[in-house]
Amino acid sequence: MTSDTRTDTDRARSDGELAEQAVAPVPLVRGELPRWAPWGILVASLVVVGALLAATGTFGVGLTLVLGALLHAVATYAVSRFVEGGRKATDRVVTIVVSVAFLIALVPLISVVVTVIENGLARFDAAFFTNSMRGVVGAGGGGYHAITGTLIITALAALMSIPVGILTAVYLVEYGKGRLARAITFFVDVMTGIPSIVAGLFAFAFFALFAGPGIRFGFGGAVALSILMIPVVVRSTEEMLKIVPNELREAAYALGTPKWRTIVKVVIPTSIAGIASGVTLAIARVIGETAPLLIIAGLTTGVNLNPFSGRMTTLPVFAYNSYAAPGVPREPFVDRAWTSALVLIVIVLVLNLLARLVAKLFAPKTR
Repeated sequence: MTSDTRTDTDRARSDGELAEQAVAPVPLVRGELPRWAPWGILVASLVVVGALLAATGTFGVGLTLVLGALLHAVATYAVSRFVEGGRKATDRVVTIVVSVAFLIALVPLISVVVTVIENGLARFDAAFFTNSMRGVVGAGGGGYHAITGTLIITALAALMSIPVGILTAVYLVEYGKGRLARAITFFVDVMTGIPSIVAGLFAFAFFALFAGPGIRFGFGGAVALSILMIPVVVRSTEEMLKIVPNELREAAYALGTPKWRTIVKVVIPTSIAGIASGVTLAIARVIGETAPLLIIAGLTTGVNLNPFSGRMTTLPVFAYNSYAAPGVPREPFVDRAWTSALVLIVIVLVLNLLARLVAKLFAPKTR
């Protein structure tokens, strides 16, 4: 065999080896950390940080949690990158960041709920729900007049706002086109951001034109709350109606169903869960308002069940007045203020549960 032939053979052999190396299979399966590993790293991070802070004399629960979370993220990324690869390590770090952000968002919520419960249980008794403040100057009394005022004014506001808001949203989604629809959308956006005191001033100025500047009654407060409630109902209902698939509408039209019947029988039942949640959100938005009701509904110590005559107190106004202008001694007034806040939270919770029940009962059956 000549030298040229040997050279060609060697070249072919080396090219074949390079080709085999180039197409060498890359392992598709990497190592995986056990399920307990993230929790183990978290505990170890907290222990290490706590020990270091204790050794330096700067130990604190908040500081330990913050530095422990940072060390946990760094250690998890390093261990996961070594065992599982860069992509899985990045995914774990992002999961940690999202979880920490969620826990941070829960801190003020849990703090408010715990504080209100601790302070509100002092007067969360039968007397608070059965007695008013008529003739009471110190301890005793209750918030019965404020509870009834809250329920009456909020119910009237919801009675005015929910039909208007839902029908407006239906018009914008199903019928609205042109300048009128754009104008309605613009004004709804503007109303969403107006301060609550503006709604109270508007209601007071409107009714003062007919009854004079001394007008104070519950229905005026309901009108002020409805101004704040309508844009929330419109926006939430509009978004729920938009996510209803057009195929459902087209199927109903193909069967010869009129448009109004399609909306009533198909579109609204399909989105009823979201609409109920939006209505509950709107009620929760207005039920705790204080400023507009101070202006137009006023303050009274007795029970008034007629929203069209006389002043009417609500729980937010009662809590504000008890805390801002307490009598002597101060403690009974502050206790009543905290209990009013607790009762308000309970009312919102009950409304939320009712909204979920309504959504479940009227939602379209899938079977």
